[in-house]
Amino acid sequence: MQVIYGIHPVLETLRSEAGDIRRIVVAEGRRGGGVKRILELAAARGIAVDVRRREDLDRQAGTAAHQGVLCLCGEFVYATLDDIVANRHPAFPGSLVLLLDGIEDPRNLGSLVRSAHCFGANGVVIPRDRACGVTPAVLKASAGAAGHLPVARVVNLSQAIEFLKEKGFWIYGADAGADTGLGSARFAGDIGLVMGSEGRGIRPLVRKHCDVLLSIPLFGKVDSLNVSVAAGILLHEIRRRTTPR
Repeated sequence: MQVIYGIHPVLETLRSEAGDIRRIVVAEGRRGGGVKRILELAAARGIAVDVRRREDLDRQAGTAAHQGVLCLCGEFVYATLDDIVANRHPAFPGSLVLLLDGIEDPRNLGSLVRSAHCFGANGVVIPRDRACGVTPAVLKASAGAAGHLPVARVVNLSQAIEFLKEKGFWIYGADAGADTGLGSARFAGDIGLVMGSEGRGIRPLVRKHCDVLLSIPLFGKVDSLNVSVAAGILLHEIRRRTTPR
């Protein structure tokens, strides 16, 4: 059983009409517009709602800030690579897939999924080993985006990249040391963007499978960006340059 907590993540989970939602739990005396909408959506979907003491919610959510609302549901259902390829956003002429190599911080993974969803990506691909999976903390950090966007979990990220290349994708990898700056990069067709882990970046074997390595020019005294910030910049720039005006 998975516990999703917080008004916005629970609301977006209900709105997505996805997942195996078993029950909504609300703390006694909890009111407000967000809670009202949650109760309305739960009623419309025939999902049971329990009203319990706040202490009970504290126990189930642990140290998380649950805001007086929990959603109890089955484990997160991962998509397949075929699902992601097929999930092209209707507003854009080409596909865009975000591939993540070894992201271990749930907050970063949630933020990355959120950015991918906001910029119309087909989906997100993560490795099964040595990386964070989609947990309640990820769902909360994604602000519910993980309920709207397919996430595939693969055994071998390099093989997943080759699968996309066989489908006609060009693969770009973010690398702070790359000679190709974002300003001089050319984007066209279906694109896969690879982001590396918070500390190590893209692993050498995965890097070899990228067609182009990109760097983001920086002008401050700090020589790196948070991975979710860097991904947001790259996703925005890819969409800006590949969308007809």
